Amino acid sequence: MKLKFMRKCLLALALSAGAASQAFAGGLDEMHQFVSQVKSASGDFSQRQMKPVKGQVGALEPTGTSSGTFAFARPGKFVWLYQKPYQQLLQADGQTLYVYDKDLNQVTERPLGNALGASPAAILFGSNDLDKNFTVKDGGTKEGVDWVELVPKAQDTQFKRIGVGFKAGNLDSMELYDVFGNVTLLSFQNIQKNPAATADRFKFVVPKGADVIKG
Repeated sequence: MKLKFMRKCLLALALSAGAASQAFAGGLDEMHQFVSQVKSASGDFSQRQMKPVKGQVGALEPTGTSSGTFAFARPGKFVWLYQKPYQQLLQADGQTLYVYDKDLNQVTERPLGNALGASPAAILFGSNDLDKNFTVKDGGTKEGVDWVELVPKAQDTQFKRIGVGFKAGNLDSMELYDVFGNVTLLSFQNIQKNPAATADRFKFVVPKGADVIKG
């Protein structure tokens, strides 16, 4: 269950970086600058899972928290490492997605293909064709954060809508609303934009003795 949850959380999901905005003219401008100017990034993230409270319309309750680090180079290359409450790695080299569960010493491997598609991961790790996969609109400003709302155009996606928040020109947070009423809240810290990276930064090496499962 742990492996399945984490894989769904990023593959169906997502994660992070900062955008440079000269005038900070609102969330839409900052979003477009993010996808066009930030080709790679690294930083820290924290994640909270929320689920609907039975019998209470609109109410949510926490189901878990996690945190870790990330790095990406668009399109399709990333390292998303959960460090707490336990370690799990999601990594892609542009062609293949690897999910490594340290406790099980197990790697699940599958073609990346068009898996990013209209998922939240496409916002961070994909190309800059967000308008192709999402209906994008301004989400207003709340508590100093400029929001953009993205609704997937595909009918078979797991997510109903995605909120992306920018603050002072940097990506600050994401809110992921799935079709079951669950909400994933992501916040980002210590972001480095377009850092220098080695050629093998996103090359996955199977840990010694790990079982490999083709997904």
